[in-house]
Amino acid sequence: MPKMKIRKGDRVVVVTGRDKGKRGEVLRAMPSENRVIVQGVNIVKRHQRATQVQQGGIIEKEAPIQVSNVAHIDPKTDQPTRVGYKILDDGRKVRFAKRSGEIIDR
Repeated sequence: MPKMKIRKGDRVVVVTGRDKGKRGEVLRAMPSENRVIVQGVNIVKRHQRATQVQQGGIIEKEAPIQVSNVAHIDPKTDQPTRVGYKILDDGRKVRFAKRSGEIIDR
């Protein structure tokens, strides 16, 4: 299985589907399922039973979305970009935006 190039905390844009064009931050990445949960994207309603901690009712929350349906946002140009890997002089392997060459990893 290929490695997912999108991680928790990345800024992404949805490129296809019902929420096309929406931007958000990745809240959770699920590499085994090839899915991510993006803040404010793919909102679904769930019927929640009341517990001692939480009140019951209909709640809205983000559902997972296929990782192929999102694109990383280039930190320099603020446009969707593909992600590549390169090794720096100090030996670190980092991700970079292919559109501008900007390093993504902090």
